Amino acid sequence: MKANRSKYKLVVNHVTDRIQSEAYRKGDRIPSINDFRNEYGLSRDTVFAGLRELMAKGIIAPNQGVGYFVTSTKVQAGHNIFLLFNEFNEFKEDLFNAFMQNIDSSATVDLYFHNYNRRVFETLVNDANNKYTDYVIMSGKFTGIGPLLQSLSGRVFLLDHFHPELLGSYSAVFQNFEKDTYEALVSGRELILKYRQIFMVQREEKEPLERYDGLKTFCKEHGLKHDYLSATGNRKIRKGDLFIVVKDQDLADLLKQAASQGFHPGTEFGIISYNDTPLKEILAGGITTLSTDFKLMGETMARLIDTRQICSIENPWKLNIRKSL
Repeated sequence: MKANRSKYKLVVNHVTDRIQSEAYRKGDRIPSINDFRNEYGLSRDTVFAGLRELMAKGIIAPNQGVGYFVTSTKVQAGHNIFLLFNEFNEFKEDLFNAFMQNIDSSATVDLYFHNYNRRVFETLVNDANNKYTDYVIMSGKFTGIGPLLQSLSGRVFLLDHFHPELLGSYSAVFQNFEKDTYEALVSGRELILKYRQIFMVQREEKEPLERYDGLKTFCKEHGLKHDYLSATGNRKIRKGDLFIVVKDQDLADLLKQAASQGFHPGTEFGIISYNDTPLKEILAGGITTLSTDFKLMGETMARLIDTRQICSIENPWKLNIRKSL
């Protein structure tokens, strides 16, 4: 059960206001859960949500079987943020830097990585509980994590890719991979329709399959063949093939294979690569990219931290058309 996100502040404000007025001093016992329930007409879960935030800020601590006591009279208004990424690359670095540049200067941020390991993900989240006021989590394809997120002591925010079952339960800034892929292909269809078959190339274990769903919808509407590949490897390229690649290694393998066959991107075959980089602007005369704005994603998440209502925001995409298409 989720605590009411506004009512639990009654508990937080009760304690912090009395600390600031010196009615509570370090070592003083605060009201019990039942006392708070009776005074403010709150549920047990709502009271406990307020107590968890106070513990996360280091203001109170429990004494087993006795109650909760003031451990610090330094009431901080800023955020103490747990930031969990799936991995670190140049795109996530852009996201992180934009987040840090736009978050309130009084906030503290601890950055962690789970590298798509479910056990590491759960361990990091569990260890962080009761230590932070806000949890910004990039969970990726992990399913069934709702109970874990609900157990956290502060507000939870979702970032980038996450399982659809969580949408609407927490504030989020995310990529809609199926919609983005479909709309990008539609926007470039005049060039795309010169190809006869489109291949989605990505490593399934950690990448969103929704990309392929968007591709299938586009191909069905326009009578194109399609297929899914986990890697390009030494696969022979046929004239009229269009490859949509995620990993730069697959892009490099594809260009090597093309060179061995005497093929040129944008002529005998085509390439669309996910996530733009300066190198792709000049590589092989220019690689067409489908990319979200990671800097904007970081900026938007920083703004959400101070937004009380639950907001779900789709991050925009852009198709950068270059010679490879």
